[in-house]
Amino acid sequence: LEGATPDRDISLHNFSTRLWEQLVHFHVMWLTHWLFLWVGAMPHLCNLTVALCSHYDSIPVSTSLLRDTCGMTSTDLTRHLARKTNKQMFVSYNLQNTDSNLTLLVKHRIKEEMEAYPEKF
Repeated sequence: LEGATPDRDISLHNFSTRLWEQLVHFHVMWLTHWLFLWVGAMPHLCNLTVALCSHYDSIPVSTSLLRDTCGMTSTDLTRHLARKTNKQMFVSYNLQNTDSNLTLLVKHRIKEEMEAYPEKF
């Protein structure tokens, strides 16, 4: 893979935080040109969305590969992260509480982690 070093072909990064009295886990898998982010409190894969930047529109193109009730939250987060990282982004958002305030806290926590560990994103 062009630009990849043998020890950077795949990178894993995990972190957790307590949001609204709920322990939320984050799992990041970095590959050369794309990222996978799993967010959840329990080990479930309830949905999966993908987004990537396009030369034709400022809003990343996205689609749901596996959908449940968190689908729009996952899609919005995927688009946001694809725009921020300029990489193809896969997100599985598995929190049953879809309150927009919780989603903002999740986004903020991801932003903090991206700033602290940019090499993981």
